[in-house]
Amino acid sequence: MKKTYSLHQPEEFIPLVFDSPHSGTDYPEDFNYACDFASLEKAEDKYVDDLFSEAPKHGAPLLCANFPRSYLDVNRAIDDIDEELLSKPWDIEGNLQPNPSNRSYAGIGLIRRLVQPGEALYDAPLTPKEVKDRIDKYYVPYHTELEKLIENAHYHYGQVWHINCHSMPSSGTKQGALGHVNPFSAPDFVLGDRDGTSCDIGFTHALRNFLTGQGYKVAINDPYKGVELVERYSAPSTGRHSIQIEICRSLYLNEETYEKNKRYDTLKGHITELIAFCAEYSKNNLIPIAAD
Repeated sequence: MKKTYSLHQPEEFIPLVFDSPHSGTDYPEDFNYACDFASLEKAEDKYVDDLFSEAPKHGAPLLCANFPRSYLDVNRAIDDIDEELLSKPWDIEGNLQPNPSNRSYAGIGLIRRLVQPGEALYDAPLTPKEVKDRIDKYYVPYHTELEKLIENAHYHYGQVWHINCHSMPSSGTKQGALGHVNPFSAPDFVLGDRDGTSCDIGFTHALRNFLTGQGYKVAINDPYKGVELVERYSAPSTGRHSIQIEICRSLYLNEETYEKNKRYDTLKGHITELIAFCAEYSKNNLIPIAAD
């Protein structure tokens, strides 16, 4: 089995952690998908791991999933299991029981049933054991490592800022979930802090102001608020800040061929500047830890 994730560590770390959960391109041998591969590829956050690859040079670890989100999505709750995908009722012993959310009902839960609306990903159901094996081999190791990185930074500094990195199709930014996005001025970036509950609003606004200063259009929580990886590891009242960042794919790739476009290097340079900004912010906004 190929390595589940890649972890790029800095020589000296600061209270800042980046992760890219959807940029994986190592397709497991037991995937057995029946849909067109091009459809699967469009589910990837292509090149996001590379866009943020300079993070360790600025003191922040970068964790990247190597497997594709269409195989298993670590940005879902562990029990968001689509029962329509199962060959028989769940019969795995233990505390884990299916608790499907609306995402599973839409076919895009922990393990996808649909690769896109109306297009099935598989031509046969999965057994409960196959689902549990994916959870054990891919989901649990990724979350264990991310939690370790976040808690280690928090232990040493009393604060930690976690940046959850994604890309979004340009077609998905035309109309926001709240109806706020102007279809004639779609955002280049969407920052998600779950309506101010996963991150101090000062950091959210600082990121927005930095990106708008670079000439980009930025939306907050519309249409993407952040999902499991932002919700699970955030607790602003205890100094654990987590925010999701979505980058419009048309900024850096051809959305038909999925090849890098001529603006790729420019965007990567701006992302590297964003990383440096986050690094300075995390160092300058620490709260002194009281001695015992």
